[in-house]
Amino acid sequence: MVLFYSSNALGDDLPVVIYAGKDKFENEELLKYFIPERDLWVHVDKLSSPHIYLRLPEGMDWEKVPEKLLLDAGHICKAGSIQGNKQAVTIIYCKATNILKRGDFATGSVTFHDPRKVKRFRIEERVNAIVNRLNKTKVERQVDHEAERIERDRQQHKLKRAAANERANADLALARQRKADAEARSYANLHAKEGTDEWEEDEWERNRKEGDFDPDDDFM
Repeated sequence: MVLFYSSNALGDDLPVVIYAGKDKFENEELLKYFIPERDLWVHVDKLSSPHIYLRLPEGMDWEKVPEKLLLDAGHICKAGSIQGNKQAVTIIYCKATNILKRGDFATGSVTFHDPRKVKRFRIEERVNAIVNRLNKTKVERQVDHEAERIERDRQQHKLKRAAANERANADLALARQRKADAEARSYANLHAKEGTDEWEEDEWERNRKEGDFDPDDDFM
């Protein structure tokens, strides 16, 4: 089972999903199926706590997450830690892709590919208003992780294909415009410059009425 929370830290019109495994076995599953480009991993430093995942809005830089949103995820960690709930804690977070799980690790245990890419912030004391607000949104749901990943990958492929088609159409339109511009310049060059003999002949030809004498025509 997976626990889902909804944070309104960015406003009611932009809810952010925070989720966690109900136990250490579910945490193992979440490590396999998080969204690489969007999910942050959040935990209480040096204490037992839930492994929290914060799903960032599309395009948000993980190093520029608003403090209020981080505090929401951090308070879920703190509230779920037997020791941490009673004291000031340091919350650690990083991109979920930075989490390293080796085969010889105990269930639920992880480390980091690069410890330098782990950020920290402090929560001095529990803020009940935050915890209560988030608990009101909590939903426990059975998740078919593999099916959700397949559907997500399908949607990602669809978006990438649409973006590729849009780029191809834009390139085609640009090529057509360039061709039209080149043809227009080529046509313009067919006309003689003003003041030359060729220009005068072109002017006479354009202005003469039908039946007028053409000096280049042979006659008897």
